[in-house]
Amino acid sequence: MKNHKAEDKKLKDKAEAPSCEAEEQALDVAGVELEKQKKQSDDYYNQLLRLQADFENYRKRQDKEKPEWLKLGKADILLRLLPLYDMLLSAHAHINTAKENGGGDETLKGLDMIFKEFSKVFDAEGLRAMEPVGKPYDPMASEILGIVDGTEENDGFVVEELQKGFYYGEKILRPARVKIAKKKAAPEPPPAEENPPVAEGK
Repeated sequence: MKNHKAEDKKLKDKAEAPSCEAEEQALDVAGVELEKQKKQSDDYYNQLLRLQADFENYRKRQDKEKPEWLKLGKADILLRLLPLYDMLLSAHAHINTAKENGGGDETLKGLDMIFKEFSKVFDAEGLRAMEPVGKPYDPMASEILGIVDGTEENDGFVVEELQKGFYYGEKILRPARVKIAKKKAAPEPPPAEENPPVAEGK
C-alpha cells in the first residue's frame, strides 16, 4: 500500500514538473520582453529630451539672429537708395554753381529739403557718411580712383571724394571712392661718368 502511494506521488511530481518548467520559461521570456520594452521606452524618452533640447537651442538661435536678419534687410534697402542720393548730390552741386552765377535759388531750397529728409532717415537707421578727405588713405574703407601729385605733408592722404562712402552701424556699407596724393619720387642722380684713364706721357 505504501509502495502504491509512493508511486502515485512520483507520477504526480513528474506530471507537475513540466508545468513548472514551462511557467519558469514563460516568466523568463516575459522578463526579457519587459526589460526590452523598458529599454526601448528609455530610448524614446532620451530621444524626446534631445529633440526638446535641440528645439530650444534652435528657438534661441532664431531669436538671436532675427535682429541681424532685419538689420541686413534694412542695409539692402539703404544700399539701393544710395545711387539716388548720389544723383541728388550731383544735382545739388550743379545748382549750387548756378546759384553762384545768379540763379537756381528755389531749386536749391527744394533739394536742401530733400537732403534734410534723407539725413533724418539715415540717422534713424544708423547710417553715417564717411569723411575721408584730409585723412590718411584707409584701404578697408576707400577705393582709389585717381592719384594726384602730392607733397611731403599730404603724401598718402585723401585729397578728394568722388563718391561718398557710408557706415551702417560699425560696418562698412559702401566704401568711398577717392583720389589720393602721392609724393613724386626724387629723380635719381645720373650715373657718375667714369674718367677715362690718362695716357702716360712718352
